[in-house]
Amino acid sequence: MSVATRSEHDLIGDREVPLEAYWGVHTLRALENFPITGIPIGKSPYLVEALASVKQAAAAANHDLGLLDDERHAAITDACEEIRGGALADQFVVDVIQGGAGTSTNMNANEVIANRALELMGHKKGEYALLHPNEHVNLSQSTNDVYPTAVKIAIILATKDLLAAMEVLEESFARKADEFHDVLKMGRTQLQDAVPMTLGQEFHTYSLMIGEDRARLGEAVLLLHEINLGATAIGTMLNAPAGYVSSACEHLARLTGLPLESAVDLIEATQDCGAFVQLSGTLKRVAVKLSKICNDLRLLSSGPRAGFNEINLPAVQAGSSIMPGKVNPVIPEVVNQVAFQIIGHDVTVTMAAESGQLQLNAFEPVICYSLSAGISRLREAIMVLAGRCVDGITANAELLRAEVENSIGLVTALNPYIGYAAATEVAKEALATGRGVAELVLEHGLLPREKLEAILRPETLANLAPRTYQPKP
Repeated sequence: MSVATRSEHDLIGDREVPLEAYWGVHTLRALENFPITGIPIGKSPYLVEALASVKQAAAAANHDLGLLDDERHAAITDACEEIRGGALADQFVVDVIQGGAGTSTNMNANEVIANRALELMGHKKGEYALLHPNEHVNLSQSTNDVYPTAVKIAIILATKDLLAAMEVLEESFARKADEFHDVLKMGRTQLQDAVPMTLGQEFHTYSLMIGEDRARLGEAVLLLHEINLGATAIGTMLNAPAGYVSSACEHLARLTGLPLESAVDLIEATQDCGAFVQLSGTLKRVAVKLSKICNDLRLLSSGPRAGFNEINLPAVQAGSSIMPGKVNPVIPEVVNQVAFQIIGHDVTVTMAAESGQLQLNAFEPVICYSLSAGISRLREAIMVLAGRCVDGITANAELLRAEVENSIGLVTALNPYIGYAAATEVAKEALATGRGVAELVLEHGLLPREKLEAILRPETLANLAPRTYQPKP
């Protein structure tokens, strides 16, 4: 069945565009040129929202300066408001990875906004003599200032969600730290018995690690609030009228609710991707530490008969198609995999930023995709880890305490009370016989039972601090 079309024209020539499509000929060529990932920019709601916000702010600034009449300004504004509210996301169809420094994304936005604005004015799609994607929607702009600005806003919004998820996980570990406050266990260094600690201390450390990374990520995202809107092609503000830069930035800050600022030097800001590199490096830091925590959870829960078996992760699904009764640590495993991908994305962002040439970086689309995808997946992974794993962890407290009492590492704690020579002899005998250190200390009369029990209290062995956890309301 043939599809009704309309004819549109660009630099290359004439093409038939589906009559009902809000996008136009520039978007059509991008669809043909960049069948790369199969992921359209419409699947990135923050980017679509940010693009519409930038176009709305630009229209407001152009209207303030007398460059855009009331009717066109109102139509563009209404179209952008609809898109910011989630409408027409399916019309943002170009691939997330594309050549051209984001031009295809910018033109996709220009065409969708123009055609929706034309409808609002009572005209047909494609009647560009009345309202044009370039002449009116893209007025006083270039892809080179629109796209980086929109990308920064999109990543700021996504990072806010990630920071909120990290706070959930931080609190989840903190609750477990409180629950396991005085559960005695052996600490380990290089996978060998070290000295006693508590499971609460172990989980408190995880909470602190997440909290520290949350603070660092919050610092890194602040760098994205400096934008180059109004820079136009290379930062010289060619075709942007006097007063446009400050007006557009003010309107955009109001629309987004973000404390955006114009870059001091727009030429530098147009070519520099340092803020993206900084954020990517911080995301990698989060991923590395989160993966390390998941490694620990898998190790501590290993077994149940032939492993550490110190903690129990919630059983969320059967673990094997051949081994009955097997349950695997699937939640930490999936978080590990997300972390691996983010570490790879950081290499991509690094190379894309390094490969920029002269006054523009043409590789911001892959920077945008790498950061956006990483942030989104990390947020989802963190929420799954908190809700489907950490919240349900239980401790094998009796086993943990028995391991402490039987561990050779216990002699280090007893050394100040029985002396180094006696402690050495006890350690040797314990190793040779397989008997517990505490048992041998009592047998040899090195300490009275009351004194030994006092030393073996978690407060003494682990230098345990009082409970300080306060649940958040």
